[in-house]
Amino acid sequence: MRAKVILLSACLLAGSAFAAQVKDVQFACGKKSCDVTFKFASSKGLPGYFQKYDAKNAKWTVAFAASEFALGEGEFEIDAASVLLRGVKVFKESGKQGELLKFEWSVGGSVNSDQNPVKLAGADFKISLGAEKAKAWKLSAVAAAKAKADKQAALAAEKEAKKLAAEEKKAALLAEKEAKLQAAKDKKAADLEAKKLAAEEKKAALAAEKEAKKLAAEEKKAALQAEKERLAAEKQKAIDERNAVVSGKKAKEEAAEPKKDENFVSALIENVKEMTAVTGLGLDQFELKLNKPITGDIVSYDERTSAVTVAAVGPAKSPVFTVNSDCFVKSLTWKQDGLKIALKKGVVPKVLVRDGALILQSREATPTNGFSYWKALPTGVSQTRRWRNQADEIPASLDAFAARYEADSKKLVSASQAFYLTPVARELFVVDEEIDLFSDASENSTIIDRLSFGDKLESIQVMGVFHKVQHGSRVGYVHKRSVSFRDELSAMQTERLKQLAMASGDSLGGAANTRFASLMNEDRVTYSSYGRRDPFIEVKGLVEEGINVDQMELVGIIWEAEDPIAILAESKNPSMSYTLKEGDKVLNGKVLKITRTDVLFLIQEFGVSRRYSMRLPDAAASAGGGK
Repeated sequence: MRAKVILLSACLLAGSAFAAQVKDVQFACGKKSCDVTFKFASSKGLPGYFQKYDAKNAKWTVAFAASEFALGEGEFEIDAASVLLRGVKVFKESGKQGELLKFEWSVGGSVNSDQNPVKLAGADFKISLGAEKAKAWKLSAVAAAKAKADKQAALAAEKEAKKLAAEEKKAALLAEKEAKLQAAKDKKAADLEAKKLAAEEKKAALAAEKEAKKLAAEEKKAALQAEKERLAAEKQKAIDERNAVVSGKKAKEEAAEPKKDENFVSALIENVKEMTAVTGLGLDQFELKLNKPITGDIVSYDERTSAVTVAAVGPAKSPVFTVNSDCFVKSLTWKQDGLKIALKKGVVPKVLVRDGALILQSREATPTNGFSYWKALPTGVSQTRRWRNQADEIPASLDAFAARYEADSKKLVSASQAFYLTPVARELFVVDEEIDLFSDASENSTIIDRLSFGDKLESIQVMGVFHKVQHGSRVGYVHKRSVSFRDELSAMQTERLKQLAMASGDSLGGAANTRFASLMNEDRVTYSSYGRRDPFIEVKGLVEEGINVDQMELVGIIWEAEDPIAILAESKNPSMSYTLKEGDKVLNGKVLKITRTDVLFLIQEFGVSRRYSMRLPDAAASAGGGK
């Protein structure tokens, strides 16, 4: 069948002065179709191309003019049973139109045309094939796997040769060993008498040394006990001071908060306390406060939907609160996963969480020769101000704009305010002995690094059950179960980090790549009730207000489940056991986090919050301490 040459647009420039480069080829299937993507090094100077389908030989060829392939020429086998792409041969060929880079694919029955739709997205050139279910792949990964297999075959041959050489050497060494053995027997008889005399002298010296060590050990034990008591007293003092500060702050906030009128109907949607918007001079700023303080770990941004989600507790569904057209925030509404803040299309905000408030900024606002400000409270929209003068020219800066207005206005728009915000980086610590750093938010993606307990990461974004993080110069994804923020660390984890940091001459969380000499073996947990109450029956209903963790012991953690499960048993009655997941309620609190070795609880009593942690007995022993 003759080749079909498809001219995409002015972006595909045939006969470029410099050869284009195809860095990699990717294949993935969506709901509507499967796409094969040729990833060029640059979106500039893209070459012309054509498709050709050979039904007789079941071949489908894609060719590019004046191009290079980063992986070089060769043949790559992908999936011999695929109904789409089974393998490819990459080579160069000279023709009437000059030198061509050809990708000759061996195809299945679902590829039967050379008129497949194409799409150009930046430097990505996509060709859509039929809608099939097929496994995604990268040609670079296929090439790497092939190289690895070739290397393993070469190593196996080398190993066999070494084995034959070792057997010959072994025979020679055996003869030599027999000769040396006889000589050693003769020498042993002569040395035996001398060693006997030396052993008696050494025995007397060891007895004296043992007595000296015993006295030194008793002195060291007494010193350690004194130091332990001092540290315990300092720790309790710090806890008392912190509780006093928390109690004072809470009492101050309660005193400052105005009493609500039961007959009052708020102008805002439920659980929203305050909204503030500032617009002008190419900068939009939007501030949001809820009834409860907002923390950074519950805020996420989805670039696909241009929406910010605050995973706070609210109504499962609420009316849509529409924001004025000047602001880059379109609307707010409560969803099942929290408060959804819809942004205008194409806006990528900067995010800051400060003093319990969420602040969003965008530099993509349309420049205007004025400034507007409004604040929405439960009583309605108030404190609205607008400075606009269409006859004026756009000032060069905020200070230049503010200088033209009264002093009171200048306080609002002065450049001394922190308008140009950047996201606050939050440190994460690895709390498992060893975890994988993935290239994507999936455990099936490529592993780009191995991380160990105590490694420090920078949190970039929360994506479902994964954190997008930066470790050194690498950016990847780790499972949320395997890492903790500093304020989520259990007492045992914090103490272990301090000890290891002291051993390396660093403060808590100092070195980003802290490694440890031994790794804890990963054991699979099996469980049998042996006539006891089944711990997998829900705790709800057994105890009206939740179990009392102060009367429980941690006996197991099931880690292989999708959500980790902690198994607790009553201290005085081990036959009574229960299972808990993250977020489950207990008496006066809830389960905050479950790791492979620890369970962290958040307990609130008498208006004071405290953290309480449990650790598996075998894990506590291996870490050098108890619960």
